[in-house]
Amino acid sequence: MPPVTSDRSAAALIARFLRARGVDRVFALCGGHIMPIWMRVADEGIRIIDVRDERAAVYMAHAHAELTGSLGVALITAGPGVTNAMTGIANAHVARSPILILSGLPPQPQENRGALQDVVHTAFVAPLTRYARTVRDPSLVLAELAEAANRAQGAAGGEPGPAYLDFPVDTQRADAPEALVLPEFFASPPRVATLPDPERIAAAVELLWSARRPLVITGRGARGADRVLVRFLDALGALHLDTGESRGLVPDNHPSVVSAVRGAVMGDADLVLTLGRRLDFQLAYGSPAVYGAARFVRIADVASELRDNRPGEIGIFGSIAPTLEALLHAAGDRVPGTDRAWATRHRAAHEERATRFITMLREAPDGSDGRMHPNRLLAALRDALPPESIAVVDGGDFLSFARVAIAAQTMLDPGSLGCIGIGTPFGIGAALACPDRPVAVLTGDGAFGFNAMELDTAVRHRVPILVVIANNGSWAIEVHDQRETHGRVVGTELRFSDYAGMARALGMHAQRVERAAELPAAIADALAKRPALLDVVVTPEAVSADGKSGLAWVPHLQPLEAWDEAERRFRASAGVVATAGV
Repeated sequence: MPPVTSDRSAAALIARFLRARGVDRVFALCGGHIMPIWMRVADEGIRIIDVRDERAAVYMAHAHAELTGSLGVALITAGPGVTNAMTGIANAHVARSPILILSGLPPQPQENRGALQDVVHTAFVAPLTRYARTVRDPSLVLAELAEAANRAQGAAGGEPGPAYLDFPVDTQRADAPEALVLPEFFASPPRVATLPDPERIAAAVELLWSARRPLVITGRGARGADRVLVRFLDALGALHLDTGESRGLVPDNHPSVVSAVRGAVMGDADLVLTLGRRLDFQLAYGSPAVYGAARFVRIADVASELRDNRPGEIGIFGSIAPTLEALLHAAGDRVPGTDRAWATRHRAAHEERATRFITMLREAPDGSDGRMHPNRLLAALRDALPPESIAVVDGGDFLSFARVAIAAQTMLDPGSLGCIGIGTPFGIGAALACPDRPVAVLTGDGAFGFNAMELDTAVRHRVPILVVIANNGSWAIEVHDQRETHGRVVGTELRFSDYAGMARALGMHAQRVERAAELPAAIADALAKRPALLDVVVTPEAVSADGKSGLAWVPHLQPLEAWDEAERRFRASAGVVATAGV
C-alpha cells in the first residue's frame, strides 16, 4: 500500500477543493499514478463513479456539466488513460462544456527516463483545453486548481470548456506549506452578469422593432434565460428556433415555435437574432444562400458566439438574460413592426406538419424484409416517455430519425463534432445528475458498440437509465451518387447481434423486440425495471432525409424538398461552394 497522505498533502487539498466547489461525484478509472487522489476523494465523501474506459468518464462528466451547469470532473490515470480520454476531451472542447480532467504522472526523479506511462500529457491535450498544466510543486496545487476550474467554467467572459491538470505521484503525496492553504482558493467565483452597452441596445431595438419578419435562434448561451426569452418573444412577436443546445427553453405550445418548418422560416426572415449561438454548419454558417437578404443581430457573452462566420450588423457583448431585459426596457411601449400574419402562417404550417409527422411515425411501413421501420419504435417511445424526460440520441442515420421524432424536454446528442458513441455514458451522467427525471438513451447498434461495456457501470452503480438500441445490422450507411458508386450502398455491415443477451449477462433487465405490437408493453416494463435495455430489430432499408440528401445539417422535422432547395441555393450562389453539412 502507498504511504498514507497527510491532510496538507496535494492529494488531500485536491479532494477538499473539489468538495468546496460543489463537486459531489467524480467519474474515474483507477490507476497507480492517481491513487493518492483517488483515496483522498473517497475519504472526502465524494462519490466515485468508476467506469470501464476513460473516454466514457469524460463523456459522463460532460453530460453532468451540460445538465447541471456545474463543473464536471473526470479522474483518469497516466499514459493510455489520458490518450483514451482524448476523444471525450475533444468533444467537450467543441461543445464548450465546463469539465475538469485530473491525471497523474510518474515520480519526478523518474521523469523522462522511460518510466511506466511517462508521457508529456500537456503537449497533446493543450490544443483541446482552456488550460493545461503539470503541477510539480505542492505549494502551487490550490492556485492551479482554482485557475483551471475558473477557465473551465468560462469565468470573466472566457469561453467555457475542458481544463486539464496532472500531478506527479510524489507531488500528490507531498505537503503544501500551511501558510499557502488559503481559504480564498476554495471559494467559488461569483457568477457576474455582463451588462450590455446602452448605445448598442438602442441600435438593436431600432433594428428589431422595425423588422417585419424577425427570427430568434437560441444556443447554449441562452440557458437560464427562459422566462425573459418568452417575454421577449411575446413583445416582439418574433418566431423562434431552438437548437440542440437550447432545447426546452421555450415550450412547444408557444406561438413562436416553428421548428417543423425551420427551413422555410430561415429563408423567409428579414432579421435574424442569435442568442448565445454560433453560426456553425447546423445553421449554414449564416450564409446568404440560405438566409437571403436578412440582417443579423448577435448577442453573446463569449466571443465565439458573437463573431464567428458572420459578425452581424450589430453585436452586443453581454449576458443573455440582462441583455434581453435591457432590450425590453429600451423598447418600452413601442409597437413592433412584425407582420403578425406572417408569424401566424408559419406557426400554422408548423402545427400542420408536426401533426402529419406524428401520423407518419405511427404508420411507417415495414421494410421488404418484414422488419419494422425505426419510426414505429420512435412513435412508441414518444407515447411512453413523459415530457420531462431527458433523451440522449446517438448513432448514424438513426440519430437523424430520433432527434426529430422525440419530444423530450431536454436532449443530448453527439454535438457538432459528430462524436458517435456518447449514448450510454451520456445517459449515465444524465441519470446521476437528474435522478428525478427519466433518462432514455436512443442509439443505433453501431454507436452503441463504442461504449457497450458501460452497461456494467450502470448496473454496478444502479443508474436508472433505459437504453434502446435500434438494431438494423449496419452502421454508417450512406447512399452516394449512383454515378460515383454505380448504385452500390457503401458502409460497415454488422450483424443483428443479441444485445439483450449481452445486457442480461451483465446483470441488466433486457428484452429483444421484433414486432411493433410488442413495443408498448416492453417499454413500460423496461421503464419500471431500470437500468434496462431494449434491443429492437428494425429494417436496414429505412434511410432518413439527412441520409437521402447526403447533407449533415440537422434541423427538426426538415422535409427532404427543403434540403434540396437549400443545396440548390448554395450551388447557385456566386462564390459559395456547396459542401456536405450545408
